[in-house]
Amino acid sequence: MSAAPIRVVLVETTHPGNIGAAARAMKTMGLERLHLVRPREFPSAEATARASGADDLLARAVVCDSIEAAIAGCGWVVGASARIRSLEWPLLDPREAALQAVRESGTGEVAFLFGRERSGLTNAELDLCHALVHIPANPDYSSLNLAQAVQVVAYELRMAQGAALPEREAEFPPATAEEMEGFYAHLEQTLYDLEFITPERPGRMMPRLRRLFQRARPDRNEINILRGILAAAQAKCVRGEE
Repeated sequence: MSAAPIRVVLVETTHPGNIGAAARAMKTMGLERLHLVRPREFPSAEATARASGADDLLARAVVCDSIEAAIAGCGWVVGASARIRSLEWPLLDPREAALQAVRESGTGEVAFLFGRERSGLTNAELDLCHALVHIPANPDYSSLNLAQAVQVVAYELRMAQGAALPEREAEFPPATAEEMEGFYAHLEQTLYDLEFITPERPGRMMPRLRRLFQRARPDRNEINILRGILAAAQAKCVRGEE
C-alpha cells in the first residue's frame, strides 16, 4: 500500500533529537513526507541517532523558510494544539482528524502542523489551518513530547488508512449457528441431568449462558471440547445412578 499524500510539518523545532524521533514515529506508521520550518539545528548527528534507521526520511526532509512554503499545494491543513482554544476552529481528536485527513488525501495533499516544543503554534499560524487536532490526556499532567504527539497522530492515520497488520488466519473456523444451537441443547440437557436446573424452575440460567458463549465466540474445535466435557459429565452422572 503506497503512502498517503500526508505531510508532517514541524515548526521551529528546538531540539534536533525531536526531529529524529518524529521521523522514526512516522516511518513506523508508513508516513514519508517530513517538512521542517526553520529548525534550530538541522542536519544533525543527534537527529540521525534518534531516527534509529529512519534517516532516509531525514535525508528527504524539505526545509522551508515559512509555514506557507511548507503547506504549499495542500488542500487540507490541521494544526496540533496542546490546549483547547477559545477561538472557533473546528476541534478534532486524533481519530477524527485522521479519518478526515484520509478522506481529504483522496483529492489532494494534507498537512499536519506541529509547533514549537514550549509554545506550540501561534494563533496567526493556526489561522492557516482548517481544523485543530487535540490529543486528550490526563488534565493533571498533559505534557506530551513532540515526537510522542507525532506518534499518536501517525498511528491514527495508519489505522484510518486500513493499513493495520493482517489478522492471523484462525486455526479452526468459528462455530456455526447450527453448531452453537446443538451445543446449547446439549448444555441444557446436561444441566438437567446434573440437577443443576430443573424443568419446573429453569430460571434465567440458559439465556445468561447463551450470552456468555456468544461473547466468547468459540470455534468448532472449542465447541467439540466443550461437548466432550458435557458428555463426560453425563456419563459420570449415569454411572452414579447405577
